[in-house]
Order: sequence, then C-alpha cells, then structure tokens
Amino acid sequence: MSVSSLPSVSSVSLGTTEALIDEVFLFGRVLRDALVSEGDGHIPRALTGVLLVLAARGECRQNELATELCVSQSSLSRQITDLVDVGYVTRHSDPADGRAFRIRVSPEGMAYVKHVRTQRATRMQKLMTGWNETEATIALESIRHLKETLFDPEHRIVTSSNPIGTQSV
Repeated sequence: MSVSSLPSVSSVSLGTTEALIDEVFLFGRVLRDALVSEGDGHIPRALTGVLLVLAARGECRQNELATELCVSQSSLSRQITDLVDVGYVTRHSDPADGRAFRIRVSPEGMAYVKHVRTQRATRMQKLMTGWNETEATIALESIRHLKETLFDPEHRIVTSSNPIGTQSV
C-alpha cells in the first residue's frame, strides 16, 4: 500500500468529533426555533430556505442549486415552481443549453429576502446580548470553516450510486 493510499488520520479525537456532531445537530434545531417564526412571511419555511440560498448564490441552473442544497433535482423543481408561482423566482431557458433552466430571485423575492434577513438578524442580535464582536467573529469563522469542510466534495461519503445532492431527502 502506497503512502498516498493510506487513510488520513484526523488530529481531532473521536470523542470530540462525536460531541461536535451532537452539538451541530442540536445547534441547527435551536437556531431554527430561535430565528424562524411563522411571522417571517406567507411562504413555507422550506421555500424561504431555498430562496435565501438562491439569493446568496445568484443566478444559476436548478441542478447547481440542488447540489448546493443537498436535495434531489425533482424535489427542488417542485419548490422552484412554487416560488415562481408566488413571483419570488424567475425561471428561463439557459442560452447555453436549451434543455436546462436558469433561475434567479425576482425583485419581489429580493424584497422578501431582505425582510426575512432583517427580522432574523434582529432576533439573533437580541439573543446575543453579552457577546462581543470578537466572540461573534470567532464563532462565525469556526462555523464557516466547518461548513466548508463538510461541503468539500473530497470529504463527502457517497452511500449509493448517486452522489450526495442527487438523492431524495
């Protein structure tokens, strides 16, 4: 076995990794409950999530967004149709490939995104009393680093013939 084919060994212990998984899972649930309210708008939470990611990403093909969201293309297609129906997303043929579609957030969708982001940031800011800017920046950098590590295709585990992002959830 060559050195390059040996599995890499993490410098993070198994116990710390297990605790991190537990905390990240619980963090996601707590964050959603703390920041997302029924008052965010008149579309379901899942559609709001898709819209926020699309707004951050910018215009793209539907399959690119599906990969980023780790959902199947058919699932995302239904959600995009719902967002098009309420006027928050526009969909048009890809000039480079007439079989594909490009999607982007409409001006009405951007107004909704701004509203939701402002509401959530205001709630988060109130919850973070007692934090200082340095602590918040360190937390942001750590969360961003973990997200980028987990999203790195080199580190993803494929459990079927379909890579992550193409499986139904």
